[in-house]
Amino acid sequence: MRLVKASEMQDMDRKTIQDLGLPGMVLMENAGRGSARFFLEQFSPSVGQKVLVLCGSGNNGGDGYVVARYLHEAGLKPRVLVLTSLDRVSGDARTNLEIAQSLDMEIREVPSLEKWGSQVAFLRNGGLVVDAILGTGLNTPVRGLYEKAIEWVNAAGKPVMSIDIPSGVNADSGEIMGAAVKADLTVTFGFPKLGHCVFPGAERVGRLVRIDIGIPDAIVQSVPGRFTLTEPDDFKAGFGHEKGDTHKGSRGHLLVLAGSSGKTGAAALTALGGLRGGAGLVTLGIPESLNAIVEVKLTEAMTVPLPETGTGHLSQVAWEKVEALFEGKTALAIGPGLSMHPETVKLVRKIVSECPLPMVIDADGLNAIGGRMQVLEQAAHRTVLTPHPGEMARLTGLQAAEIQQNRIRVADEFIGTHKCFLVLKGARTLVGTPAGGLYVNPTGNPVLAAGGTGDVLTGLIAGFLARGFSLKDAAIAGPYVHGLAADLLSQCMGLSGVLAGELLTVIPEIIDTLRHEKWPLEKPPLHRDFYQTL
Repeated sequence: MRLVKASEMQDMDRKTIQDLGLPGMVLMENAGRGSARFFLEQFSPSVGQKVLVLCGSGNNGGDGYVVARYLHEAGLKPRVLVLTSLDRVSGDARTNLEIAQSLDMEIREVPSLEKWGSQVAFLRNGGLVVDAILGTGLNTPVRGLYEKAIEWVNAAGKPVMSIDIPSGVNADSGEIMGAAVKADLTVTFGFPKLGHCVFPGAERVGRLVRIDIGIPDAIVQSVPGRFTLTEPDDFKAGFGHEKGDTHKGSRGHLLVLAGSSGKTGAAALTALGGLRGGAGLVTLGIPESLNAIVEVKLTEAMTVPLPETGTGHLSQVAWEKVEALFEGKTALAIGPGLSMHPETVKLVRKIVSECPLPMVIDADGLNAIGGRMQVLEQAAHRTVLTPHPGEMARLTGLQAAEIQQNRIRVADEFIGTHKCFLVLKGARTLVGTPAGGLYVNPTGNPVLAAGGTGDVLTGLIAGFLARGFSLKDAAIAGPYVHGLAADLLSQCMGLSGVLAGELLTVIPEIIDTLRHEKWPLEKPPLHRDFYQTL
């Protein structure tokens, strides 16, 4: 499903109004009517129940006046608090304010922070809250009266519906602009915004519902877009149809280079992730002194002992044997548990720059090329990088906190510079493509906040590559299936204490479900409600 920035949605609105001649009042009416409908569905208020509608000075407030009117017609008692002088409301919002004033509704103005305190009794009397304070155009910190109103909403403990986006959330980055409403329900218009999907904004949204306000498809197509909320249709064609004469050779052969002394588990989980991803064969290259250990840990994968330093780390002299291993393989996964031993680092850099295979680079593979990004120049078009924020910091020279503050901007700039596929891990994993597309992954939960889960993801993406997925499809499918495994396990095991290896047990069922368009699971709320429309 398409995601948009605030400017893209504004372009669609403007073209609909100016080029097609569809009045803005019609769009506002559609938005308010749809919002009121979902408000009634979500909260099931009783006849006569009071609803406090907080309206800002712009079109978001105009939507609020329409909602108030429809709630009034439904037998509720909406009470409107306008957070500006009434004479400063203009345009379509002004027209809808005047319509609301003609009805039997209480409407008060609070033009300044000083006047807020006089409305304490009025505020306490509202049973439910509609947040129509600030919309998607916000790009400066919230201060003064609006900040006070947002803080009151969050402290009141009342059920809240936000219109278009929780007031105070940046629609393009998900950043909290000083203060932001925490909603139970958010109704958004046209398309979901990036800020709905990425943290920290995502945790303020509650249930998210998309409302079609009547923007024609021709207008939508005329506004270029690069952002997508991942759905199975974006990648599931890669699973194809399992023919009756399928054999292990037809599913590809994955080479994994991973592990060092004390980190054989990372190597094993990566190899098993490749097998669960559907690779017909997996060969694990491991420092020779550790080979006996992984042979015990792995029954289904093959192992190859490689020259090492004598301390359980791959040696630079392993290159010739590694190069020979490329023959007959269809993909490479490199990095988990390899260590930052100087010999290993030199070997990794040579492999990344000269390997002819599509590859997934993770963990110490990423750390090895940090500061030496030129090694990607020859191989960037066939690589998937899977950093967590700490690894991304080493690749970019930024601080992890800077990356987390604006993950979308950082991912955009990185793929623009390095022309590789990027899987920036974390809550709402981002997948960037060399062409500039950015996918937001909606699956996953705190089950994945455990050691080893990233190794499983590396193997899974590489397994998809080995069996024939394109780099793009593998990069998108891996986080989606991986996150869905966490969603499934959380339903029966909770959100903590789940082992990384347990993700492996449910992946085949998930892949089969996606391939056959079945869905035996209850979809997580965010995932389900993104696809609900009027």
